[in-house]
Amino acid sequence: MIAVFLEIIRYLSLFLLSAAQNSGFPPPLDREEEARLFRLAREGDNDARSKLICHNLRLVAHIVRKYYSSSQLKEDLISIGTVGLIKSVDSFDVKNGVRFATYGAKCIQNEILMYFRSRKKLGAEVSINETIDTDREGNPLTYIDVIKIDDTIADDLDVKFRTARAAEYVERCLSPREREIINLRYGLSGNDPVTQREVAARLGISRSYVSRIEKCALDKLRIKLS
Repeated sequence: MIAVFLEIIRYLSLFLLSAAQNSGFPPPLDREEEARLFRLAREGDNDARSKLICHNLRLVAHIVRKYYSSSQLKEDLISIGTVGLIKSVDSFDVKNGVRFATYGAKCIQNEILMYFRSRKKLGAEVSINETIDTDREGNPLTYIDVIKIDDTIADDLDVKFRTARAAEYVERCLSPREREIINLRYGLSGNDPVTQREVAARLGISRSYVSRIEKCALDKLRIKLS
């Protein structure tokens, strides 16, 4: 899914760059048609969604040309701006009474600004393995050699030991129903953790019954672990 999305972004970016050079953008939609397409898109019509994106690509080109004309990253900004446009199409609510162009332009600008902020943040990061000096023998001295590191290895091993022991007790000491509920509730045995309500729905029992079984199972495990 991600690969397909990136390919779509790449295609739209190339189209947008070409269109910007040749002024070949699809024409803007009138307000009634725009509202109609948004209603269809909200109902799952992908063609309507695609049409909304294509007919508003000029917003991306306009913002990049107006605010970033001297940037060496135009192609990257076109891609980032296109992501912002797609997000704005997916989140726009026609009931707000605002024209989409106003909302979409703001989303595109925000996406580009977030991109620049992330680049700035990464540029300020320093590797802990970066050499900052040399010792008396001429060996490189890095940040990791001079900063204090709290030794948590004993705690980490204790947690791992207790976790393994708890998993063993879940298998040995609980009834099949208790084990099933604990596995579901706490994401054991490769499951994703779920709520008591979701467990109740899966097993066809009441949430309060799930709560009682879970409490009983946890009491058993606490006794064993203590």
